Amino acid sequence: MELVRLDEHRWEIPRRGSMRVPGRIYANERMIGAMREDQALQQVANVAALPGIVNYSIAMPDMHWGYGFPIGGVAAFDMESGVISPGGVGYDINCGVRLLRSSLKVEQVSHRMTDLVNALFRNIPSGVGSARRDIKLSHDEVRRVLEAGAAWAVRSGFGRPEDLEHVEAGGRIPGPDTDAVSDRALERGRAQLGTLGSGNHFGEIQRVAEIHDEQAASALGLFEGQVAVTLHSGSRGLGYQVCDDYLQVMLEAARRYGIELADRQLCCAPLGSPEAKRYMGAMAAAANFAFANRQMMTHWVRQTFESVLGMGPAELGLDVVYDVCHNIAKVETHVVGGVEKKLCVHRKGATRAFPPGHPETPAAYRSVGQPVLIPGDMGRYSYVLVGTMGAFRETFGSTCHGAGRRMSRSAAARGARGRPILRELADRGIIVRSESRATLLEEIPEAYKDVAEVVDVVHGAGIARKVARLVPMGVIKG
Repeated sequence: MELVRLDEHRWEIPRRGSMRVPGRIYANERMIGAMREDQALQQVANVAALPGIVNYSIAMPDMHWGYGFPIGGVAAFDMESGVISPGGVGYDINCGVRLLRSSLKVEQVSHRMTDLVNALFRNIPSGVGSARRDIKLSHDEVRRVLEAGAAWAVRSGFGRPEDLEHVEAGGRIPGPDTDAVSDRALERGRAQLGTLGSGNHFGEIQRVAEIHDEQAASALGLFEGQVAVTLHSGSRGLGYQVCDDYLQVMLEAARRYGIELADRQLCCAPLGSPEAKRYMGAMAAAANFAFANRQMMTHWVRQTFESVLGMGPAELGLDVVYDVCHNIAKVETHVVGGVEKKLCVHRKGATRAFPPGHPETPAAYRSVGQPVLIPGDMGRYSYVLVGTMGAFRETFGSTCHGAGRRMSRSAAARGARGRPILRELADRGIIVRSESRATLLEEIPEAYKDVAEVVDVVHGAGIARKVARLVPMGVIKG
């Protein structure tokens, strides 16, 4: 595929064939070489052929092959001529990351790390199909979760009202339509609130190892040597079922409205159509389930630390820094050709990165920009960044979402077969508990790109700004 290098961090796929706009890729030269080896670049071009796409089909440096859209893909669509595609959101609707800071220093917890990890593993169910024995909601109660999002959890005693001030969209995507969510999806969600799931989802106790921007770190309440906790999970089986239910609906809609698809996985419907409106309502409902899920896990993180360390909430200071969506389509206002327009922005494995001063950035962070949480692999490090005006101008306020896979799950499992992965990580000072050895093999550190390299690209391109580097001390996996 023809690629034009624009500068050190930007590449372009020129318009050709059915492409309505160019492709824009954020990467360094080494990453581009790896990207040429799979179908992700072709997926960027395929997305560029969808009706109503604005400016570019965008890919972040953590990009890799996905369903329809590449993972790490961003695309914005005109509300009148554009479409919405479940492939541009993904199966795990509102898969996202929440970061908790604490008042603790590493030396206060290092001698209890094994106890903390074991207790977290007991208190937050992990793995494929993981469910809670202590909570199983009726379908009507699940619908109330879908309506209210994280606020439902807070009202039910799982958290504090101030937590909601530091969650994207306040922990509730507007416009949920519970009637557009199938009974099968509701059933799958009944016992999964407050659970981690499997795959690349994790709970991680971390230390703040390095501060890159003192002003922004201070605004976010981060300091070197501090203990933090990151939670990475989404809408679990409920969100998966919503996506699955609507793929066939969208295939039929694409045929009905005469939309030519470069790939049937890009099935979609015009934004003004009944099919699009029902999917957006179901998607918002699933996203709200994910917000409630991370809110409830926050509650059990706090309980775990209180129980193991024998400290109260004031001593622990486990406060929400921020919570971001990774898989979502949202109607937002952006400037196109010098004019403000409402657009439907798809972020598939990409993070919102709104700039300083934006009204949707929490008031406490408005001077520095919206927090951007970029997890790496369980053996290296993660990053906290903030959004920039550069992202708002170039990428519809978007940046990367993680390290991005460089090996398939099957290839990683083959490469790790027979290796003592838990011992290897323990030798690095990282305590890991996993429900499944198979998941552990698929998630070995070398299965992922080096997130430091990914972050350097978005920082260098000016679409996010580095604030802090966090390293793992204890990890729970599915």
